[in-house]
Amino acid sequence: MAISQRLDLRQSQSLVMTPQLQQAIKLLQLSNLELADYIERELEQNPLLERDEGASEPSVAEESPDLAPVPADPLNSDAAELTLRDTLPAEGDTPLDADDSNLWASAPADSLQSWKTGRGGTDFDDDDAGLDSNASRPPTLRDHLIDQLAVELNDPVDKLVGSHLIEMVDESGYLQGDLDETAKRLGCERSRVEAVLARLQRFDPAGVFARSLAECLALQLRERNRLDPAMQALLDNLELLAKRDLTQLLRLCGVDAEDLREMIHEIKALNPKPGQAFDQSLAQPVIPDIIMRPQPGGSWLIELNSDTLPKVLVNTRYYARVSRSARRKEEKDYLSERFQSANWLVKSLHQRATTILKVASEIVRQQDGFFRQGVSGLKPLILRDIAEAIAMHESTVSRVTTNKFMATPRGMFELKYFFTSSIANSAGGEAHSAEAVRFRIRSLIEAEVAAEVLSDDKLVEILRTEGIDIARRTVAKYREALRIPSSVQRRREKSMEI
Repeated sequence: MAISQRLDLRQSQSLVMTPQLQQAIKLLQLSNLELADYIERELEQNPLLERDEGASEPSVAEESPDLAPVPADPLNSDAAELTLRDTLPAEGDTPLDADDSNLWASAPADSLQSWKTGRGGTDFDDDDAGLDSNASRPPTLRDHLIDQLAVELNDPVDKLVGSHLIEMVDESGYLQGDLDETAKRLGCERSRVEAVLARLQRFDPAGVFARSLAECLALQLRERNRLDPAMQALLDNLELLAKRDLTQLLRLCGVDAEDLREMIHEIKALNPKPGQAFDQSLAQPVIPDIIMRPQPGGSWLIELNSDTLPKVLVNTRYYARVSRSARRKEEKDYLSERFQSANWLVKSLHQRATTILKVASEIVRQQDGFFRQGVSGLKPLILRDIAEAIAMHESTVSRVTTNKFMATPRGMFELKYFFTSSIANSAGGEAHSAEAVRFRIRSLIEAEVAAEVLSDDKLVEILRTEGIDIARRTVAKYREALRIPSSVQRRREKSMEI
């Protein structure tokens, strides 16, 4: 067979990731806070976009589960459908939510000095204001230790070593780093560094400057005058305490069961991370993307959180004005591209909102038992179940449920929480949610008494009588995921009433 070159013409179809499609997909998986940052950048880059400062529009809402699914909407299509030509905005199309009344205007030229002076003309930028603002800031762990260093140590060299050791303390209060390297870096003997460290370990809070958990607990017990040989032996064998090996601890500590119980209670009352009393950054509250409320008649109202939804408009009057003054081709191309980008952003925001609402509403419909009964009513659910119900692709549902939170009468939940694997019903009925089974295992263990600690085999037996077909290894896996010790460790713990 002769080998030769040949030119063929073939037709094929492929999905092209246009910039508009990439933008729609990107917006879909952003949380509301991330979306707000993205919109801020777009407002800076696109002169045809402006923030909607008018009265907030009513948020899109849907009742569930009694109402039918949301009717089809051209803007409610799947992300893949954005590649269709008829969804692309033409240059002459009227954009969604276009603003026909306001031109861009610069902010009023108010003098900055008017904000910096009081009624009597007094300048607020003085030292007293700085002192007040600093006084309201809580002291950090480093500040607290430096204040004590200035009082407790007088020798300049010791203060220098102490300052260096303070910089080596982490946020939990533990000393990080090697003392030999510290001594070499400072050009002094290790014995001097150890001597300074011994003095620093008496600083407040008790336990600070420790190099291990055992040392941290020992420093706190020494502060309370409770560090005797028996307690030191217990601290030297914390791994046995973690395993609940009380028999070995009784032998090593040389005490009876009652004394060991009291010693363990003392250790549990200590603070393993003394430094965390300082430098506590305020936890950022989770802001829900969807709000769910009960309605009269037993239905649910699902709506988007309009307070966190960014609202932008396309300023068509400004576009018309600057278009008339554009002369060069580069200017016209730039304005056309910016106008089309602004239209696409507005449409993509609307599509994102309606898609999130559609997915959330279907989740509420299918998990209605959870909202009425609790975790025991949670049903097995996968992405494909929601995708088939709302006629969307699984990847779209996955993006929608990423980093999206819903405020419900039972608390705040990420949308991913409602997707759980299934466990077969031993009687052939409806399958059980893995999350509901884990909840049932925890409930059974919490209700057990010292005389009847439930083994994994016993848990399997109880669950199968309740119609849950589960293997012993699965029970053990769920128990370990819940951080519940084995039946042997729980029996030891209950016998000592730890």
